[in-house]
Amino acid sequence: MQLNPDDRKRTILNTQLFVAGGGLAGVCAALAAARNGARVILCQDRSVLGGNASSEVRMHVSGSSPRGKELQTEARESGIIEEMMLECAVRNPQRSASMLDLILYEKCLAEPLLTLMLNTTVVGVRKEGNRIAAAFANRESTEDRFEITAEIFVDCTGDGRLGYEAGALFTTGREGAEEYGESAAAALRDAYRLGSSLLFTARDEGKPMPFVKPAWARTFSEDDLRFRGHNSWEYGFWWIEFGGMMDTIKDNETIRDELLAIMMGVWDHIKNSGNHPESANWALDWFGFLPGKRESRRFIGKHVLTQNDLEQAVDFEDVIAYGGWSMDTHPPAGIDAKEEKPCSQPYTPYMYGIPLRSLVSVNIDNLMFAGRNMSATHIAFSSTRVMATCAVAGEGLGTFAACALKSGKALADAWCDKQLIVEAQQQLLRQGAFLPGRLLADGNRAAESRITASSEQEIGRAAQVADRHTRTVSGPLGVRPDLTEPGTHRWMSEPSDKAPWLELRWEQPIDIRSITVVLDTGLHRPLSLSHQKANQNKMIWGPQPETIKQFRIMAEISGEDKEIVHVRDNYMRQLKFDVPIDRVSCLRIEVIETNGLNHARIVNIRIE
Repeated sequence: MQLNPDDRKRTILNTQLFVAGGGLAGVCAALAAARNGARVILCQDRSVLGGNASSEVRMHVSGSSPRGKELQTEARESGIIEEMMLECAVRNPQRSASMLDLILYEKCLAEPLLTLMLNTTVVGVRKEGNRIAAAFANRESTEDRFEITAEIFVDCTGDGRLGYEAGALFTTGREGAEEYGESAAAALRDAYRLGSSLLFTARDEGKPMPFVKPAWARTFSEDDLRFRGHNSWEYGFWWIEFGGMMDTIKDNETIRDELLAIMMGVWDHIKNSGNHPESANWALDWFGFLPGKRESRRFIGKHVLTQNDLEQAVDFEDVIAYGGWSMDTHPPAGIDAKEEKPCSQPYTPYMYGIPLRSLVSVNIDNLMFAGRNMSATHIAFSSTRVMATCAVAGEGLGTFAACALKSGKALADAWCDKQLIVEAQQQLLRQGAFLPGRLLADGNRAAESRITASSEQEIGRAAQVADRHTRTVSGPLGVRPDLTEPGTHRWMSEPSDKAPWLELRWEQPIDIRSITVVLDTGLHRPLSLSHQKANQNKMIWGPQPETIKQFRIMAEISGEDKEIVHVRDNYMRQLKFDVPIDRVSCLRIEVIETNGLNHARIVNIRIE
């Protein structure tokens, strides 16, 4: 008797939080939840993590950083995504795409509460009323089938496979202008969306490198590409875009085939048209077979984020993440829209908040989502879809989910619990994330001390390390003025000070359990693995020069100085030291070396 594949026994796995999708949104959601005490299973349908940032696609991680202005607008995303990018910049001087895969993999393996399941695809669910009771997943590489139960289910798949199987309400295409009162929307709703892309890398081999055009490749003239710059060849072109007038899920294989034909046709034009003779020594090094997908399903949440929300930078009470990329729409015809520019990219006036409600399903009681499938109109999505924004939304979701699970409240009650939301917001701030209009709560023992320094610049007074801010965002294109305060919000020693120190002294000795030091990592600059020279020239690859490389912390206890922390070879932004010590009269941070800057900077110090 032959066994029907549907009758094969499933292995039952139990967890608290199930995350489907291992792109940056899913990885950050899973890591945040696990680090905050939740048992998590992360399921990814491919062999590597990272989604469009992985070695399979190789898109650089974009976000709010183009808004950056030094010591005025520090827009780059911090928290878990910053931790990953800093580590990649230091550990990956060769800019290998596979090294980022490895770093994400290692991050997940390092968390004891996180179970990573690669090559495992969600194929269905079992429901009880309006709740998901279990997700069904298959791993064909081992011929295994799983039934995974959880209290909260999270869809970070991009295409929304888990939510779709559960019957979560979603939309596709472009809304009409009147639906949400959006001035940038088309007059009438249609089924069109942003297309997909295939990227490539190429290199100068130092000798003539012929290219033979495949018979099935398309042909492009210089006039066809007149709105699409193609004079730099080390990294492929995002405007090799196709499929926006098709179903980017059901037609994905057809779209991939056409993108290959387009890519080869563009490269043939560069190599063989005669318009670019300086390309003679250049050859393709790598090119993708997995389309980098921009848009498919968008779930309907408790709130649908709109163009107006972004432009007004609405101060959502339940803000859980933020964005700042332009509202980046493309013609649905992609490269075939030869008479149009390949994108329209107006920036919103300010960095904007993303509410928790846009990450919670409107009709499935225990379903959340983050990434490009979050609840947003097509116009709002055109900004929120970029990976760094997806990552911070994932961290916000994972942190809140862990708080909800810890409270014992079901998601149906937790998402609107004001006290629980504030708890999650404060935890996000403590772990290094940023939320517009939200500051660290009072209770920092550093604020009770008399703060002095060996030297200080006028714009970088020592006392600012305890002012509750962890970045400056009051400059051009920063946070809405009423949601922040001007200032650099950090201590900056004088460049002439060769042995800078910062001291916190209390009138009465205090007991200390932990010390958190937040350093400057140049958040006004982009930092992302990229193979494009134009992008590379905007960033510093390696340790960020503003960051303190070596320092020690001295504690005065009963009149005696004792070294309690000594940090060497640091490149991270936030360092927490669990150092339970009683009867401390003074803490002194002695800076020994930076990673290149001619003075010391400390953004924030928290003593608990």
